[in-house]
This record gives sequence, C-alpha cells and structure tokens, in this order.
Amino acid sequence: MAERPYTLLSCGMSIDGYVDDTTEERLLLSNEADFDRVDAVRAQCDAILVGAGTIRQDNPRLLVRSAARRAARIARGEDPDPVKVTVTGSCHLDPEASFFTAGDADKLVYCATSTLDDARKLLGATATVVDGGDPVDVRLVSADLGARGVRRLMVEGGGRMHTQFLSAGLADELQLVVAPFFVGDSRAPRFVYDGRFPWGSDNRATLADVRQIGDCVLLRYALSDRFGQ
Repeated sequence: MAERPYTLLSCGMSIDGYVDDTTEERLLLSNEADFDRVDAVRAQCDAILVGAGTIRQDNPRLLVRSAARRAARIARGEDPDPVKVTVTGSCHLDPEASFFTAGDADKLVYCATSTLDDARKLLGATATVVDGGDPVDVRLVSADLGARGVRRLMVEGGGRMHTQFLSAGLADELQLVVAPFFVGDSRAPRFVYDGRFPWGSDNRATLADVRQIGDCVLLRYALSDRFGQ
C-alpha cells in the first residue's frame, strides 16, 4: 500500500485567527514577499488541495507563478504546475472556475458517493471525479492521492479542510502566517473550526521556525515525526 503524502498545511490569518472578513472582496492577509514564499512552496509539491468553498469564494488559479520555478519543475521531469485537488460534498462547482480552466495540470475532484454521477456529468470533461465516501473522508482522499503517486501535498484551505486534515491526524507540517491586524467579526471564517485535534495542552505542537516576512510573521510547526521530509 502506498504511503500517504507528506502533508503541509498553509494558511494566512489575522491576529485574531480569521482568514477573511465578511465583505465580498477578498481580504489580503499577506504581502508580496510572502506570496513569493508560498509560490516556492507550491513549486516543491506534487499536488495542491483546496475545499470547494475556497473555489467558490476566491476562484484560485493554483499555479506556480515564477517562470524559473516552472522551468525547474520541467527540468526535474515534472509538469509545470502541481496537480489540483478539491473536495466537495454537494458538487456545487462551476466548471468554468479558474481551478478547472487555468493551466494544464491534472484536476482531481473528490466528491460524496451520492453525488458521483452528477459530478461526472458536470465536471467529467475537465477533471477526474473520484468517489470520496459519503460523507467525504479526507483519510480516503489522502490514501488515494498516495496511490496516485502524490508524495507531497499542500493544503491551502479553507478552514473546513484545515480542520478535517488536522483532526484526522493527517498533517505533518503547518505553515501559519499572521498578518498585523484584527478582523474582529465573529461572522468571518476562521483558520479552523470546532474539532478534536491531536494537539492540546497536554500534547503541544513543536514550533520549528519563526521568521519575519515584512510586516507578517511565519510560524512553522512540526506536527509529526515526518516533519521536514
């Protein structure tokens, strides 16, 4: 059986733990230097995963921006961009979203068993639709990605995806960037939601690195004995 991917969670949040506000415009939680750092991390991964809510809200392209990094991937015998992955229970996704139309990377959609037929009709021309269980189980997603040859997975959100991977004990590393401001609105989405996490007051996560990036700070946590692989 293939080993599950080394799984790195990446998130930017406000001082009070929010990843967005309640306006329609996307809240920028980082700066250009950190955007470039994230691009470098993406370029070292085999696949990038976001939840369906992130696709609907932010319409991300999930591409490697740097031409030099894309060229380096090609020189290593890899595609210019990592595989794109999403997880959805309802399959309320637009096949014209940038996730599906931007770039030539393979796209994987893990959906609930009950929506499998509808998902394949809607998205089968642009993505590979995979049965993720009912409800979708990120353990099955992780195992299937490993079987498909994904060795390094980057999870970029949103909060429900972070919560599920963390509470399932599937995260090896967390890269958390804190922006120097507050959102102050409990209606806004958070970094994580309610859950039973392996790390609590009696099992503290290991802080492996702290780095200032302009006016932001990067906190890098080791969450398993695979950290740094």
